[in-house]
Amino acid sequence: MDVIAAVATGSAVTAIGIVRVSGEGCAALCDRVFRAANGKPLADQPPRRMVFGEMLDREGRVIDRGLAVRFPGPNSYTGEESAEFHCHGSPVVLRELLSALFAAGARQAGPGEFTKRAFLNGRMDLTEAEAVIDLINAETAAAARNAAAQLDGGLRRKLEPIQDALLEVSSRFYAVVDYPDEDIEDVRPEEIAAALTSAASGLGALLATAGRGRVLKNGVRTAIVGRPNAGKSSLLNALAGYDRAIVTDIPGTTRDTVEESAVCGGVLLRLIDTAGIRATDDPVEKLGVERSRQAVASAELVIALIDGTGDVTEEDREILELARTAPHYIVAESKNDLLPPGEARVLSLPRGVRGPDAYLSLSSVAPGGLRLLEEAVARIFPAGDPGEAGGLLTDQRQEDAARRALDAVERAKAALDAGMTPDAVLTDAEEALDALGELTGRTAKEEIVSRIFSRFCVGK
Repeated sequence: MDVIAAVATGSAVTAIGIVRVSGEGCAALCDRVFRAANGKPLADQPPRRMVFGEMLDREGRVIDRGLAVRFPGPNSYTGEESAEFHCHGSPVVLRELLSALFAAGARQAGPGEFTKRAFLNGRMDLTEAEAVIDLINAETAAAARNAAAQLDGGLRRKLEPIQDALLEVSSRFYAVVDYPDEDIEDVRPEEIAAALTSAASGLGALLATAGRGRVLKNGVRTAIVGRPNAGKSSLLNALAGYDRAIVTDIPGTTRDTVEESAVCGGVLLRLIDTAGIRATDDPVEKLGVERSRQAVASAELVIALIDGTGDVTEEDREILELARTAPHYIVAESKNDLLPPGEARVLSLPRGVRGPDAYLSLSSVAPGGLRLLEEAVARIFPAGDPGEAGGLLTDQRQEDAARRALDAVERAKAALDAGMTPDAVLTDAEEALDALGELTGRTAKEEIVSRIFSRFCVGK
């Protein structure tokens, strides 16, 4: 492959900047832009060891002094000869160094091209490649841990026993058919049944992780609702850690939805602060109330705030009715720092109506005032067993492929139970293998691979 180069540390001013280079003949090309202090060419430097020297521009003039390191293939990130320059993080210096590399014969790397080469060269499968972008984009410690474990092959290791079981029975069957004169034992129906049952169980367990994987990667869309001045914007600001929304004593300050992301109980919440829900003749406020209802309709979690300093109104009860339409909802009595210690009320709910996932009291200003909310969110969206890290389906593409594989396995089981011949049964088993191959990248189409790597930044 040709030599590619890119800045790996972005365009902002930083203390240290990194330029990555990869491709056949990479070290010889880099010698045209780097002069080692020990006088040796880069190809003769010890691998994976930093070497001090001078970085040169297109005209051979020194533009910086820093470090270079080479990584011989195939034991490099990309699986081919690679190198990195570590210099001062001035965008001008990085741009000049990159320009010199282009003049020496390299070309600009495309988005995700380094990782794509690692995939094409067998250094990682597609699930591990996707974990790279997940790790870069991780917004919680749990998401980072899961991505790091997946990058280490956590998901691949869950898939391998399923693939091996299906491959064993398929290969045995075709070996008997293709080599009838060889002493190869026929694959028995009970062996096929055992392999299919094992595959279905493994795929079912894997698909059960998709919900947790989505929460880990994308967060939980959360609407904060309540009457005007119930403390919605104060709660958003407290969770965000800064004054994201305007807070005043004037009811109806928030006229539109305000969105922010925050971590609560270790869970990433995609918060939507909504306009206070009440009957109004103000046309602008009416639009805000309607958007509040739309936010609830699209939310996975609703936090319904009831002003703890006032009486429960009919509007409060209507808000609770609206909150109950969400998959999960929490009823929170706000402003408990203004109440006498231990004073809280319990709202009576109609018999047979689904109660909230949590009923609690909170304060957006008092120290520790959100502790109960954090505990409730962590309980509603549990992190799962730490041993699951890396084994969760975190992408819709992965989930779709796993579901198609399970559907094919279930069809194969049904065909076997119906007494169909092994060749008919194994047709569906092979379809399951194709879907699993698409998940790991063994049989993924070029457009799928290109779409995945287009999400990456340049330099990765």
